Amino acid sequence: MKRIFTLIVSLIVAAIAFGQHFTPADEGSEIGFKIRNFGVNVSGSFKGLQGKIIFFPDSLSASHFDVTIDVKTINTGIDQRDNHLRSEDYFEAEKYPDIHFVSTQVTTSTSKEYLFVFGKLTIKDVTKEVSFPFKATPKENDFLFEGEFTLNRRDYNVGGGSISMGDNVRLNLKVLAKSEK
Repeated sequence: MKRIFTLIVSLIVAAIAFGQHFTPADEGSEIGFKIRNFGVNVSGSFKGLQGKIIFFPDSLSASHFDVTIDVKTINTGIDQRDNHLRSEDYFEAEKYPDIHFVSTQVTTSTSKEYLFVFGKLTIKDVTKEVSFPFKATPKENDFLFEGEFTLNRRDYNVGGGSISMGDNVRLNLKVLAKSEK
């Protein structure tokens, strides 16, 4: 019995140690957002995706996401607006250069197409719990993770009391994770 237990523990440790480790790739990924400003939808994106992803499709409890994006890369297509978004009025990019997400749990969902991730999102000096459905699509040795969710910008002290800008921001995530093997 002791040998069987040792074998099982060894297999679990090996699976974790030699599991599917990925690095999010900026090239091939899209971190997009939409928000209403003066009654018009404004779209933008971020780059500078970095971090570590451990993903086991058959063992979601061992999966983990720890990723950041570079706030200074914000791009709405208008330089003056982008510079304003980097300022103290919005993201304070000099003081808070990254937006950071760390998962706390990955589970199945009610839909066979989707999984569900729970985690902590930090923007500026505020960390909040978030959760959202996502798809995990194998791409040869890599994975493409796609999901979307809405958050309230005021929860993260972004944009202060602006009345011309909507409170809800729709985030669209398309993260290409490259295998480290």
